[in-house]
Amino acid sequence: MEELEITAGTVEKATEEAEEKLGLSREKLDIEIVNKGRRGLFKEQAVIRVKPLVDTAEDLAEFALKTVQELLSLLDVSAIVHFSANESSITLDIEGDDLGILIGRGGRTLMCLQYIVRAIVSRRSDEWIPLNIDVCGFHKRRQERLRSLALNIASQVRLRQSTMSLEPMPADERRLIHLALADFPDIVTYSTGEGKNRKVEISLRQD
Repeated sequence: MEELEITAGTVEKATEEAEEKLGLSREKLDIEIVNKGRRGLFKEQAVIRVKPLVDTAEDLAEFALKTVQELLSLLDVSAIVHFSANESSITLDIEGDDLGILIGRGGRTLMCLQYIVRAIVSRRSDEWIPLNIDVCGFHKRRQERLRSLALNIASQVRLRQSTMSLEPMPADERRLIHLALADFPDIVTYSTGEGKNRKVEISLRQD
């Protein structure tokens, strides 16, 4: 978690500087006074160490919302961002016209955006909370297609009595395939390959 050491004329001035640098009110900061400072002939500067308090899921969601809005502004993209949060996950939905630039080919740009926002938000908390970003329902439609694909391939595996491989996909999508078939007692799924070539294979369980 980010920690700053700030020197100023007084503790109050140092605290105000911390609020400005971290973009948080003092109520959300853990402030340690290293040196209260001294006035007069032997004047000394005040020194504090400060870091953000651990945020709740809702606080993190609001921070994620602000982060996405700032990124969209830098990209000169006009859109509306909605968020929802609970103790297990944060979801941001970006809605607007002509937002293909945020999705990219096969959703690659969206995955990069999600990675960047996750990295920024993760610095605000000691606990990792899953954060998902969607643009105009792209992820939701993609997830539905992947579940349908998993069920279809499983049926073909049963019919052909042989192992079948899916195309390489990121970890989140591979996990979705595994979960979609987890309750089928006759089907087993596992990942093979390295890096960008990592993919899911589906086969019949061998007893």
